Amino acid sequence: MGEPDFVDKDKLILRGLQFHGFHGVKPEEKKLGQKFVVDMDAWLDLSNAGKSDDISDTVSYTDIYRLVKEVVEGPSRNLLESVAHVIANTTFLKFPQISAVRVMVGKPHVAVHGTIDYLGVEILRHRDQDHDECEPE
Repeated sequence: MGEPDFVDKDKLILRGLQFHGFHGVKPEEKKLGQKFVVDMDAWLDLSNAGKSDDISDTVSYTDIYRLVKEVVEGPSRNLLESVAHVIANTTFLKFPQISAVRVMVGKPHVAVHGTIDYLGVEILRHRDQDHDECEPE
């Protein structure tokens, strides 16, 4: 199966979003929390917004930022895979004009022996895929 046809089309780009959350499998991660970094791309047709110069013809970056913030700062999850999944599905639920999302969730402070920027996961989802809808939390 090749790349979906949305790649290289219009998208909104959010980079380096940082939040304090309580995700992880270790008890101290759930108790103390830690910093999480999120990058996100959201594919949608931006041609009308380009022509009209009207915010109603696009999705506000601020609205996406708030959605990501609610998920990352919301209920604790064991896996970053689950955090990314909820961000992707909630995005599809709240913004029907978005056709695909790429979500990267990283942990900068991981107990590994070595120098890292972060460790994390990245998922790519498009609306045509079979995915189980989850309610926003």
